Amino acid sequence: MAKKNDAEGGGKKKGGVDIGTIDPGAPSPSQAYYKDKVASQLADRFQYKSPMQIPKLLKIVVNMGVGDAVANSKLLDSAVDELALITGQKPSIRRAKKSIATFKLREGQPIGAKVTLRGARMWEFFDRLTMVAIPRIRDFRGLPSRSFDGRGNYTFGLKEQVVFPEIDYDKVEKVRGMDITLVTSAPTDEEGLELLKALNWPFRK
Repeated sequence: MAKKNDAEGGGKKKGGVDIGTIDPGAPSPSQAYYKDKVASQLADRFQYKSPMQIPKLLKIVVNMGVGDAVANSKLLDSAVDELALITGQKPSIRRAKKSIATFKLREGQPIGAKVTLRGARMWEFFDRLTMVAIPRIRDFRGLPSRSFDGRGNYTFGLKEQVVFPEIDYDKVEKVRGMDITLVTSAPTDEEGLELLKALNWPFRK
């Protein structure tokens, strides 16, 4: 269970920057840190011949499954609203690609919500995720470093949407999780791992 209200009040720090004092129009702390430090570190580490080869974060995809919406469509509306609050962007509806009689699922039936974040909104979400949401996970000991897909992209799951302070703990109809994928330009898992490590991603030690 998430640690209720742990992230309320006071800014978290990353790279010596207090996010409570960040100018909304300025680059996010992690975005600025990538440009100032990380890109050059990766260039030195892998001896890239062109700046275009330096791995970067391309997008963040957030998926929230709502399989129980088959029986209660209101649960889908609730999930869509919560995902919009969490990401700051209107979700798209994920639909079943085929019918499965065992689960009374019909092709085209809504089964979840999805958001794809890019640019400034992606970096802002990355900072809230690493500085606010993940630290609210009770007994958190770090994320596994082996959850890459072979192409430099990293996926992990959050068990509860209530780790995000945008969600009112007392108004949640149902605790539900989500899968989050960090899509990078890294051609290998090794380079993707080094990119996320340099961005202070909370890997298990």
